[in-house]
Amino acid sequence: MRLEAITWDRLGDLLAERLLDLAPADGAPWPRIAFDGAPAGRPGDLARRVSEALRIRGRPSLVVGTEGFLRPASLRLEYGHRDVEAYYNGWYDTGALWREVFGPLEAGGDGRVLPDLWDPDADRATRSPYAQLPPGGVLLLHGPFLLRHWFPFDLSVHVLLSPGALRRRTPEAEHWTLPAFERYEHEMDPAGTADVLVRADDPRHPAWSG
Repeated sequence: MRLEAITWDRLGDLLAERLLDLAPADGAPWPRIAFDGAPAGRPGDLARRVSEALRIRGRPSLVVGTEGFLRPASLRLEYGHRDVEAYYNGWYDTGALWREVFGPLEAGGDGRVLPDLWDPDADRATRSPYAQLPPGGVLLLHGPFLLRHWFPFDLSVHVLLSPGALRRRTPEAEHWTLPAFERYEHEMDPAGTADVLVRADDPRHPAWSG
Protein backbone atom coordinates (compact mmCIF):
# COMPACT_ATOMS: atom_id res chain seq x y z
CA MET A 1 0.00 0.00 0.00
CA ARG A 2 1.40 3.36 -1.06
CA LEU A 3 1.19 6.16 1.50
CA GLU A 4 1.43 9.83 0.54
CA ALA A 5 2.74 12.60 2.76
CA ILE A 6 0.12 15.13 3.79
CA THR A 7 -0.54 17.78 6.42
CA TRP A 8 -3.17 17.34 9.11
CA ASP A 9 -5.09 20.36 7.82
CA ARG A 10 -5.15 19.02 4.28
CA LEU A 11 -6.18 15.59 5.51
CA GLY A 12 -9.07 17.08 7.48
CA ASP A 13 -10.22 18.96 4.40
CA LEU A 14 -10.01 15.92 2.12
CA LEU A 15 -11.94 13.73 4.54
CA ALA A 16 -14.60 16.40 5.01
CA GLU A 17 -15.04 16.73 1.25
CA ARG A 18 -15.40 12.98 0.96
CA LEU A 19 -18.05 12.89 3.67
CA LEU A 20 -20.18 15.54 1.97
CA ASP A 21 -21.19 13.02 -0.70
CA LEU A 22 -21.27 9.91 1.49
CA ALA A 23 -24.64 8.14 1.59
CA PRO A 24 -25.14 5.40 4.21
CA ALA A 25 -25.81 2.01 2.68
CA ASP A 26 -28.74 1.31 5.00
CA GLY A 27 -30.65 4.42 3.98
CA ALA A 28 -30.09 6.26 7.27
CA PRO A 29 -29.71 10.04 6.93
CA TRP A 30 -26.68 10.18 9.23
CA PRO A 31 -23.26 8.98 7.98
CA ARG A 32 -21.31 7.22 10.73
CA ILE A 33 -17.53 7.48 10.63
CA ALA A 34 -14.90 5.63 12.67
CA PHE A 35 -11.62 7.23 13.73
CA ASP A 36 -9.91 4.13 15.04
CA GLY A 37 -6.59 4.04 16.81
CA ALA A 38 -4.66 3.79 20.04
CA PRO A 39 -4.87 6.82 22.36
CA ALA A 40 -1.23 7.58 21.57
CA GLY A 41 -2.21 8.15 17.93
CA ARG A 42 -4.78 10.77 18.99
CA PRO A 43 -7.56 9.77 16.60
CA GLY A 44 -9.86 12.18 18.44
CA ASP A 45 -7.75 15.11 17.24
CA LEU A 46 -8.35 14.06 13.65
CA ALA A 47 -12.07 13.60 14.30
CA ARG A 48 -12.30 17.12 15.70
CA ARG A 49 -10.32 18.49 12.77
CA VAL A 50 -12.75 16.88 10.33
CA SER A 51 -15.67 18.21 12.37
CA GLU A 52 -14.36 21.75 12.01
CA ALA A 53 -13.81 21.26 8.28
CA LEU A 54 -17.40 20.06 7.96
CA ARG A 55 -18.68 23.04 9.93
CA ILE A 56 -16.96 25.43 7.54
CA ARG A 57 -18.71 23.61 4.71
CA GLY A 58 -22.11 23.96 6.38
CA ARG A 59 -22.47 20.34 7.44
CA PRO A 60 -23.26 19.58 11.10
CA SER A 61 -21.42 16.79 12.89
CA LEU A 62 -21.06 15.27 16.33
CA VAL A 63 -17.76 14.04 17.75
CA VAL A 64 -18.12 11.20 20.25
CA GLY A 65 -15.25 9.48 22.06
CA THR A 66 -15.48 5.95 23.40
CA GLU A 67 -13.71 7.10 26.57
CA GLY A 68 -17.10 8.52 27.52
CA PHE A 69 -18.53 5.01 27.39
CA LEU A 70 -16.19 3.20 29.74
CA ARG A 71 -17.83 0.71 32.05
CA PRO A 72 -17.92 1.41 35.82
CA ALA A 73 -14.67 0.71 37.68
CA SER A 74 -16.26 -2.20 39.56
CA LEU A 75 -16.67 -3.99 36.22
CA ARG A 76 -13.77 -2.54 34.27
CA LEU A 77 -11.18 -3.29 36.95
CA GLU A 78 -12.69 -6.49 38.31
CA TYR A 79 -9.52 -8.41 37.49
CA GLY A 80 -7.10 -5.66 38.44
CA HIS A 81 -5.91 -2.36 37.06
CA ARG A 82 -3.61 -3.92 34.45
CA ASP A 83 -5.49 -6.90 33.08
CA VAL A 84 -4.90 -6.92 29.32
CA GLU A 85 -7.80 -9.26 28.55
CA ALA A 86 -10.22 -7.01 30.44
CA TYR A 87 -8.86 -3.93 28.66
CA TYR A 88 -9.33 -5.55 25.27
CA ASN A 89 -12.74 -7.08 25.88
CA GLY A 90 -14.37 -5.42 28.84
CA TRP A 91 -13.46 -1.76 29.36
CA TYR A 92 -15.85 -0.20 26.85
CA ASP A 93 -19.61 -0.42 27.15
CA THR A 94 -20.35 -1.49 23.59
CA GLY A 95 -23.97 -2.20 24.50
CA ALA A 96 -24.44 1.44 25.50
CA LEU A 97 -22.77 2.59 22.28
CA TRP A 98 -25.20 0.49 20.26
CA ARG A 99 -28.17 1.76 22.28
CA GLU A 100 -27.30 5.44 22.76
CA VAL A 101 -25.23 6.27 19.68
CA PHE A 102 -25.90 3.89 16.80
CA GLY A 103 -29.53 3.02 17.50
CA PRO A 104 -30.79 6.62 17.18
CA LEU A 105 -28.90 6.97 13.88
CA GLU A 106 -30.41 3.94 12.16
CA ALA A 107 -32.90 4.39 9.35
CA GLY A 108 -36.08 5.50 11.11
CA GLY A 109 -34.16 6.73 14.17
CA ASP A 110 -34.72 10.09 15.83
CA GLY A 111 -31.10 11.38 15.73
CA ARG A 112 -30.93 11.95 19.52
CA VAL A 113 -27.47 10.78 20.55
CA LEU A 114 -26.01 10.60 24.03
CA PRO A 115 -22.49 12.06 23.63
CA ASP A 116 -21.12 10.36 26.77
CA LEU A 117 -22.38 8.14 29.54
CA TRP A 118 -19.73 7.58 32.20
CA ASP A 119 -17.08 9.77 33.83
CA PRO A 120 -14.19 7.39 34.62
CA ASP A 121 -12.47 9.88 36.95
CA ALA A 122 -15.52 10.39 39.16
CA ASP A 123 -16.76 6.85 38.38
CA ARG A 124 -20.34 7.98 37.95
CA ALA A 125 -22.79 8.82 35.20
CA THR A 126 -22.06 12.08 33.38
CA ARG A 127 -25.76 13.02 33.10
CA SER A 128 -24.98 14.80 29.83
CA PRO A 129 -27.97 15.95 27.78
CA TYR A 130 -28.78 14.27 24.49
CA ALA A 131 -27.48 15.93 21.33
CA GLN A 132 -29.83 16.24 18.36
CA LEU A 133 -28.06 15.42 15.12
CA PRO A 134 -30.14 16.74 12.20
CA PRO A 135 -30.59 14.68 9.02
CA GLY A 136 -27.38 14.86 7.03
CA GLY A 137 -25.34 15.38 10.19
CA VAL A 138 -22.27 13.19 10.54
CA LEU A 139 -21.28 11.03 13.52
CA LEU A 140 -17.50 11.07 14.10
CA LEU A 141 -16.72 8.33 16.63
CA HIS A 142 -13.16 7.95 17.86
CA GLY A 143 -11.45 5.39 20.07
CA PRO A 144 -9.46 2.15 20.10
CA PHE A 145 -10.57 -1.26 18.81
CA LEU A 146 -13.53 0.19 16.90
CA LEU A 147 -13.33 -2.21 13.97
CA ARG A 148 -13.97 -5.37 15.98
CA HIS A 149 -17.55 -4.72 17.12
CA TRP A 150 -19.51 -4.79 13.84
CA PHE A 151 -20.55 -1.19 14.33
CA PRO A 152 -22.34 0.08 11.17
CA PHE A 153 -19.71 2.50 9.97
CA ASP A 154 -20.08 4.07 6.54
CA LEU A 155 -16.40 4.99 6.45
CA SER A 156 -13.51 3.91 8.66
CA VAL A 157 -10.24 5.73 9.28
CA HIS A 158 -7.43 3.93 11.10
CA VAL A 159 -4.59 5.94 12.64
CA LEU A 160 -1.60 3.60 12.55
CA LEU A 161 1.51 3.70 14.71
CA SER A 162 4.43 1.32 14.30
CA PRO A 163 5.15 -0.81 17.39
CA GLY A 164 8.14 1.42 18.21
CA ALA A 165 6.19 4.65 17.81
CA LEU A 166 3.30 3.25 19.82
CA ARG A 167 5.65 2.41 22.68
CA ARG A 168 7.41 5.78 22.54
CA ARG A 169 4.21 7.79 22.50
CA THR A 170 2.33 5.76 25.10
CA PRO A 171 2.97 6.94 28.70
CA GLU A 172 5.10 4.42 30.57
CA ALA A 173 2.33 3.85 33.11
CA GLU A 174 0.15 2.60 30.25
CA HIS A 175 2.67 0.28 28.61
CA TRP A 176 0.75 -2.66 30.04
CA THR A 177 -1.93 -1.95 27.37
CA LEU A 178 0.46 -2.50 24.46
CA PRO A 179 -0.21 -6.27 24.10
CA ALA A 180 -3.89 -5.46 23.53
CA PHE A 181 -3.02 -3.32 20.51
CA GLU A 182 -0.68 -6.01 19.21
CA ARG A 183 -3.55 -8.49 19.49
CA TYR A 184 -5.92 -6.10 17.71
CA GLU A 185 -3.50 -5.72 14.81
CA HIS A 186 -3.11 -9.50 14.56
CA GLU A 187 -6.79 -10.39 14.83
CA MET A 188 -8.44 -7.54 12.92
CA ASP A 189 -5.76 -6.11 10.59
CA PRO A 190 -7.25 -2.60 10.88
CA ALA A 191 -4.55 -1.15 8.62
CA GLY A 192 -5.67 -3.50 5.87
CA THR A 193 -9.42 -3.29 6.40
CA ALA A 194 -10.01 0.42 7.09
CA ASP A 195 -11.17 2.59 4.20
CA VAL A 196 -8.58 5.24 5.01
CA LEU A 197 -5.17 4.63 6.58
CA VAL A 198 -3.22 7.38 8.31
CA ARG A 199 0.35 6.71 9.39
CA ALA A 200 1.28 8.95 12.31
CA ASP A 201 4.64 7.70 13.59
CA ASP A 202 5.88 11.29 13.39
CA PRO A 203 2.95 13.43 14.55
CA ARG A 204 4.34 16.40 12.59
CA HIS A 205 4.42 14.55 9.27
CA PRO A 206 1.49 12.15 8.70
CA ALA A 207 1.02 10.08 5.58
CA TRP A 208 -2.17 8.56 4.27
CA SER A 209 -3.82 6.24 1.78
CA GLY A 210 -7.48 6.36 0.96
